[in-house]
Amino acid sequence: MTDDVVIQVNNVSKKFKSQVVLKDITLQCRTGRIYGFVGYNGSGKTVLFKCICGLLYVDAGEIRVNGEKIGREMIKNAGIIIEEPAFLGNESGRKNLELLYMLRHKRDKKRIADVMQMLGLNSESKKTVRQYSLGMRQRLALAQALMEDPDILILDEPMNGLDRDGVNEIRQLLLKLKEQGKTILLASHNKEDIEVLCDEVFEMEHGKLQQIR
Repeated sequence: MTDDVVIQVNNVSKKFKSQVVLKDITLQCRTGRIYGFVGYNGSGKTVLFKCICGLLYVDAGEIRVNGEKIGREMIKNAGIIIEEPAFLGNESGRKNLELLYMLRHKRDKKRIADVMQMLGLNSESKKTVRQYSLGMRQRLALAQALMEDPDILILDEPMNGLDRDGVNEIRQLLLKLKEQGKTILLASHNKEDIEVLCDEVFEMEHGKLQQIR
């Protein structure tokens, strides 16, 4: 594995009972690049992301992130959006982020406010997450993924619920993060997201991964 390879997936397979979801997947992801993943619902994209994060064990093969074997350890230094994020509905967006941030850090109100502003959210708003629109929830999920300034981002449909202006804002943000040397894995059904953002593109079909660009 060369120095700039952050994520190494070697011959990984995964099944649920008799259904094979991942079939002998091999993949390398390097620093400062955006990797796009396309495929129909149920093709295995989300399962692959969960395996890379350590949320699911693989049945065969091996995944390493920054040299550490995933499975024994959960992924570190990563911001993740997979499926719908769970927030406390009766608390404000800021309160939710502060509680999550304080799990591993001291309280840093300025950092939380700065990240919320970067994502177009008002950190002073008393509106509870239950009152958020789908787009606001998605912005909050992105804020949660970015608030610890991770080197790796694993984003499953991160533009979900955003209007056109919001999509453009997030695209520009992801490109900026790429320039900073982040490694970004992005699953999207939006062809334009993939075309505009991704350096390499992979298609998942029937559990098999094929590079298409």
